[in-house]
Amino acid sequence: MNEAYQGPQKMLLCIDDSLAILEYERRLFEQSGYIVVTAASARLGLRLATIYSFDAILLDYHMPEMNGHEFAHEIRRLRPETPVVMFSGSDVPEETRQLVDAVVPKTEAHRELVPTVTRLCAGSQPS
Repeated sequence: MNEAYQGPQKMLLCIDDSLAILEYERRLFEQSGYIVVTAASARLGLRLATIYSFDAILLDYHMPEMNGHEFAHEIRRLRPETPVVMFSGSDVPEETRQLVDAVVPKTEAHRELVPTVTRLCAGSQPS
């Protein structure tokens, strides 16, 4: 066995309607050793999250059709054990903050995003 092996890789679902943000998240987390699945809409993300078990979900707030609050509400009902990080470029209402495990402003991505997701994944069940 390779000495660098650290156990099972963590699987992360990234949901954002911006393809550029999804690509940024994919590169950032794959470099940190995560398996990254992306969804360009909350509805697609919700379907994926009901089919597969993710160690964490990274979610945008403002999206068409189904916003981050609606997604967080549904995922709490369907998979309450899955940590959810709201990654938003704008203020997140308090009622939404109560549904998620953490909120990271997009302006703080370079400092807070990977450490926040890593901390939450450390407490989740292996995939």
